[in-house]
Amino acid sequence: MVEINFARRRPSSLLDLSHLGALRRWTKSNGEVELGAGVTYTDVLEDLRHDLPALAIASRTVGSPQIRNRGTIAGNLATASPAGDAHPPLLATGATVRIESMRGVRDVPIGGFFTGPKRNVLEPDELIRSVVVPRARGPQQFSKVGTRNAMVIAVVSFALALDVPGRRVGTGIGSAAPTPIEAIEASAYLDRELARGGYWEDHRELAPGVVDRFARLVASAARPIDDVRGPAGYRVHALRVMARRTLCWAWSSLEVWDRADRVDGQR
Repeated sequence: MVEINFARRRPSSLLDLSHLGALRRWTKSNGEVELGAGVTYTDVLEDLRHDLPALAIASRTVGSPQIRNRGTIAGNLATASPAGDAHPPLLATGATVRIESMRGVRDVPIGGFFTGPKRNVLEPDELIRSVVVPRARGPQQFSKVGTRNAMVIAVVSFALALDVPGRRVGTGIGSAAPTPIEAIEASAYLDRELARGGYWEDHRELAPGVVDRFARLVASAARPIDDVRGPAGYRVHALRVMARRTLCWAWSSLEVWDRADRVDGQR
């Protein structure tokens, strides 16, 4: 619609799938949530904020209520903008994009879905059928910097997901490279330090050096450019700050998450 509004494209026809109820449904099974291609940001906020907290936080930052009521997670993926708000949480949680055509269905890990700025692996005859996202197995966070507080495209964004049973950390970076990316080296470093220091077992406060090193590695994963929304140097700096903050926020809520998880297990 942005391209149409700016007269960059004039499609000869448009296909509206919003009336197909099957695409508006989401299901939970085997520790995952499958979001139909028509599931909106508002659906995630209202019904799935406990199962997919990082995606819910990101959904809250998208546009206005009208846009959240109409816009979908799958639509954000199909656009494949490096600044897409849903992308960092999906990367951090290890989501899978389910794609369908008359030839059949195929699953693409989120990390292999983006091929370039506003480009993805979809073939001309394919549509996104659903997005499969693991349910939260620990605290999650999302942070976004923009030129104002609401209805803004991200200058840079970052998502973090703690997998407590799996003893691993997932990350996702937006608007700081040609495609949304993971901070793979940063995640690997933190996985090692948390295991080596016994942090998963006692949940004590993280050593400042560990937090700072993680933040620096997250920032070093970025490959930003200067553009109308902000310079590359600012993006790197902001990413380092967001990585530090989101890690501290998520880690400080571990005990609360543990108590809630035990209650859910007893139900």
